[in-house]
Amino acid sequence: MITSPAFAGKKYAVLGLARSGLATVEALVASGAHVTAWDRQDVARAKVDPANVLLADPLEIDLTGYDGVVVSPGVPLNTHPIAGRAAQFGVPVIGDIELFAQARASLPSHKVVGITGTNGKSTTTALVHHILQTAGVPTTMGGNIGLPILAQDPLPEGGVYVLELSSYQIDLTCSLDCDVAVLLNVTPDHLDRYASFEAYAASKARLFEMQSEESCAVAQTRDWWFEQKAGARAGARHLEVYDDVFHQWQEVPNALSIQEQSRWPSLQGPHNLENAEAGIATCFVLGLAADQIRAGLETFTGLPHRMERVASHNGVTFVNDSKATNTDSSAPALAAYPPEGNGPRIHWIVGGLPKEDGLGATEQHLANVKAAYTIGEAGPRFAELLEGRVPVTRAEMLCEATRRAIANAVPGDVVLLSPACASFDQFKDYEQRGERFRQFVAALTEDPDSDPCSEESAVGAEA
Repeated sequence: MITSPAFAGKKYAVLGLARSGLATVEALVASGAHVTAWDRQDVARAKVDPANVLLADPLEIDLTGYDGVVVSPGVPLNTHPIAGRAAQFGVPVIGDIELFAQARASLPSHKVVGITGTNGKSTTTALVHHILQTAGVPTTMGGNIGLPILAQDPLPEGGVYVLELSSYQIDLTCSLDCDVAVLLNVTPDHLDRYASFEAYAASKARLFEMQSEESCAVAQTRDWWFEQKAGARAGARHLEVYDDVFHQWQEVPNALSIQEQSRWPSLQGPHNLENAEAGIATCFVLGLAADQIRAGLETFTGLPHRMERVASHNGVTFVNDSKATNTDSSAPALAAYPPEGNGPRIHWIVGGLPKEDGLGATEQHLANVKAAYTIGEAGPRFAELLEGRVPVTRAEMLCEATRRAIANAVPGDVVLLSPACASFDQFKDYEQRGERFRQFVAALTEDPDSDPCSEESAVGAEA
């Protein structure tokens, strides 16, 4: 775990004892801090050793003399009483990322990459981490992805910490000076936590405002932060890297052609091109050569259930995008595989527990769909909407849809599970749905005469 003498002898209250909360408690105790911890659930409190930790609710105790109240990013600071309670005692409300920032001085020499934005954070974080790993750079990733950062072992000298940072995590951070800060995009989101879109966007911008002048940042020049903070050229499309956060500009070296995207199997589609651009720019800033970056892009396998390429068989590509639980999420997957010489090539498996009525954003990409296979509770409705526009097979069950798609696909085609629906009508969650798709693809491509679909009736009982 990451510990620091900066915490020794200090007093902290930790509210929320899920993964990051428990990691925080353990790191603070190991650092010699005095820790009070609380969670409203008995089972969560039972995981804390009362010999080393005082179990008490920070909403009910005297916080005089405390150095911080550490809360989970899931705690809504705009409505939760802890913010006002801590303010009464002049105690800052912080998160585990701020503790990591304070611990950096005692860690071996390293760099930190912080990645934020409304969409694409996880993929870009995993991509930068993978490119660094491929290049032999000591690296780990954390924040809003993977293990809590304080639970991880410190990197050796020269290592790079790659952090995915939500706006909630940035709100709880005040001293994280990222060597490279990355903003992918800002679109309206989480407006239940912020007074306006501008307030939400300003939360993202704080990642840059915490940087020192020698640090670098990567962002799209067309996005909110540039327009508001830097007066960037209107309409510019490419990424910019800048040394001084507000003044000095330098274009990303054009040493790696974006035309190579076809060689990055897990980074297909316009949305992943933007993620790749950000990853390329970040790794150039970190000093990697084009060949090192290229090797990482070509071997990146993506995140599970997010445009995950799970197999290739007889020239057909199988893609698990089970994480796409609404039409806005499925649209980029459909856009990722445009028609080629013989026309449309996507065999689209769609359906589940509906969140909306209609095709939404997927409608503009139906020209890419060779055939659709409808499943689940929403299957009949999707069939009604799609019939007459693309060939439709009413499969009902995922295994049968996969079987039919395999039978119809020819070399160059893509069998795409991107359901545009929740999974709970037939599966425990989207992860189980994606895992079942992997299993069905493996079984049916290995032995087309096998019958894995006979097992699928048991899936619903597990949900």
